[in-house]
Amino acid sequence: MDLEFLFLNGYGQFVWPAFIFTFFSCFVLYAKTYKKFKKYEKLYLNEYQQNQDVKIEDFDLRKSLSKSPIF
Repeated sequence: MDLEFLFLNGYGQFVWPAFIFTFFSCFVLYAKTYKKFKKYEKLYLNEYQQNQDVKIEDFDLRKSLSKSPIF
């Protein structure tokens, strides 16, 4: 394997730490946001006493089309 690709013609010492810093920063931002989202979601559900399971009713296309004046 040619390691010259990883060295990036001598600029690898600047590029790879920048990539690592960027990915680490994005991961920390994601983790903090996810933690805060879960906290606020829990507070919301406790306040309004809603169940997390929401039933979605099936949409029947034939019934809605039969009411349409076009069909």
